[in-house]
Amino acid sequence: MLGIGGGSALDAAKAIAGLLKPQNSVMDHLEGVGPELPYQGPSTPFIAVPTTAGTGSEVTKNAVLSQHGVGGFKKSFRDETLMAKIVIVDSDLLRSCPKSVTAANGMDAFTQLLESLVSTRSNPMTEALAWSGLDHFTLGFWDMWLAAPKTSHEDGDDTQRASQARTHMAYAALMSGICLAQTGLGSVHGLAQPLGSLFPIPHGVVCGTLVAEATDINIKALIERVPNSPALTNYARAGQMLAGGTVTGNDALDALVRHLKDWTERLELPRLSEFGVQKSDIPAIVAASRGSSMHTNPVKLSDDEIAELVRRRL
Repeated sequence: MLGIGGGSALDAAKAIAGLLKPQNSVMDHLEGVGPELPYQGPSTPFIAVPTTAGTGSEVTKNAVLSQHGVGGFKKSFRDETLMAKIVIVDSDLLRSCPKSVTAANGMDAFTQLLESLVSTRSNPMTEALAWSGLDHFTLGFWDMWLAAPKTSHEDGDDTQRASQARTHMAYAALMSGICLAQTGLGSVHGLAQPLGSLFPIPHGVVCGTLVAEATDINIKALIERVPNSPALTNYARAGQMLAGGTVTGNDALDALVRHLKDWTERLELPRLSEFGVQKSDIPAIVAASRGSSMHTNPVKLSDDEIAELVRRRL
C-alpha cells in the first residue's frame, strides 16, 4: 500500500492498509466511537511519502479520521502494526505546496515540537530530537514560505536557498512526528479535536491560529501554579532561540509569545470565526477538548482558561 500526500492522505492510506485484509469497518476500532474493538490485523505493508512538512503522520501509528458537523468526531484508529514499513521523505515534493498550506503545516510542525518539549511525558531523548527539529524549523520555515507558490498548480522557487529551506522543514516535520508519538501533545491539539470535527477547519490552521495564545495562557498558569515546572525552562529556551539568544528568563518567555503572535499575523492565519465558530459554541468545544492531548499539557487548564483561549481567536 502506497500513501502519497499530506497528513490526511497518509492517515487515510494508513487506515485502508490496516483494513484491506480484515475487511471490517474502521468504526469498529476508532477510539471513543463505536465498540472500540481491539485491532487484530493483519495490516497490509504501508509505504508513506509525505508531500507536506507538518503532521509527521509518516512516523506515527495512528490514523486520525474525522466526521464533520453536529455529532461529528476526530478520532484515532491506532495500532503499532499500522506504522509505515518504509518512509520516503523527499523535500523536492514540497515545491508545489501552496503558501497557505505551507504556513498551516509549518505551524503544525512547530506546535508539535513545542508541545512535545513541554509535555508532562517529555524526556531527554525526545527533547534532543525536538530541539534539533526546532533548530531546523528556524533555519527553513520562513524561506520555504517565501518561496512557496500561491496555488498548487505551480512549483515554488527552485533556488538553492529554497531547496535548503524545504530540506530543513522536511526534517523538522519528521522530528515532530517522532516526538509526538512518544510524549503526547498539549492544549492546542486538545482543542484541535472538537474544532476539527464540529467545524471545517484544517488541522494546521487550528494549530497556527491557537499556538500563540495557548502558549501565553500555559505560561501564565505555570508561573501562578507550578513555578518550578521544567516546562517553563523549555518555553524560555524556545523564546531565547527565536530571539537570537538576546534574552533570558521572563524576557525569553515574553519573547516567545511575542514572536508567535507576530507569526500569526504575518502568516494571515484565519480566526476561528471565519469557519463559523461563535461564542455560543465555546461550552461544547471546551467540553469535548479533554482528550489525550490535554492530559499531557504541562499544566491542567480550567474550563475558563480553555474557553478564554478559544475566545481570543474568534
